[in-house]
Amino acid sequence: MKATGIVRRIDELGRVVIPKEIRRTQRIRQGDALEIYTAADGEVVFKKYSPMMGLEQLATVYAEVLTKSLGRPVMVCDREKLVAATGQGKSELLGRAISAELEGLLALRTQYVAPADPSRRARVLERGERRLLCASPIIAGGDMEGGVLLSGTDKDAPPAAETVHAIATAASFLARWLEA
Repeated sequence: MKATGIVRRIDELGRVVIPKEIRRTQRIRQGDALEIYTAADGEVVFKKYSPMMGLEQLATVYAEVLTKSLGRPVMVCDREKLVAATGQGKSELLGRAISAELEGLLALRTQYVAPADPSRRARVLERGERRLLCASPIIAGGDMEGGVLLSGTDKDAPPAAETVHAIATAASFLARWLEA
């Protein structure tokens, strides 16, 4: 762990303010859930909570099945990063932050299908060649928790209706699993 040199006092209601600089660099927004860990030596650690992290194994299996069926790489993300990936270089992708553009598309809570013009397609990651062909948000308990993504390149045609439906079904399945 890295010391920040910032000290905050707990108020009479037991609250502590997380400094703006830390919230900004860690991408913590109002309403985000934080998980609290304690250690025997008295350490208290706050970690951003993502319900998708508990579904990594299930999401990976589902993504692998979809990849075999669709013949394209499939990924699953939470609100900020990839939690499951298939295809070439998948181990390098896990844990990488999704693009701000993809975050915004998922926040709209509607399915995204790539336009025919490759120059107008969203990127999966901020830096990288992968383009988004299709994305369906995972909405559980009224909250957008992540998305199921079909990635490709600028040379790929927009996905067929059956492919779009398969991605939407995967997102619905994972949402239902989160609610159970």
